[in-house]
Amino acid sequence: MATTLKAQLREEITSALRSSDKVRLGALRMLSAAVTNREKEVLHELSDDEVREVAGKEVKKHAESIEAFEKAGRHELADKERAEREAVSGYAPTQLTEEQVDALIDEAFAETGASGPGDFGAVMGAVMGRARGQVDGTTVQRKVKERLG
Repeated sequence: MATTLKAQLREEITSALRSSDKVRLGALRMLSAAVTNREKEVLHELSDDEVREVAGKEVKKHAESIEAFEKAGRHELADKERAEREAVSGYAPTQLTEEQVDALIDEAFAETGASGPGDFGAVMGAVMGRARGQVDGTTVQRKVKERLG
């Protein structure tokens, strides 16, 4: 039986603990806590895809923190956030390329027959449903708005 992402996460936490890598350990423990919290919300053990979804949200939080710390001139905190993001990014879904995002948007337009600003929600729903955490929603939102005029 292949190991689950949760089991892999537990092993990596143990490894980080043994190697005294405090930043990595902290980031992995935060991810583990986020997974546990999500399981309590949905009342079942998370699948690997659901664990990836939680990890994707954690990566996004780190990215937002990095941006905020950079703006505030707190480079040492931004560096710490980068290290933490790196530690959890292996569990997040791989991000789609610009071309893949454009292709998904094209498919959504063809599928929904979108032609004006009123079709924005339908296109966004179709794209984000297929992308499943593999693309930042603000990027898709910007591209769809440009296409709809």
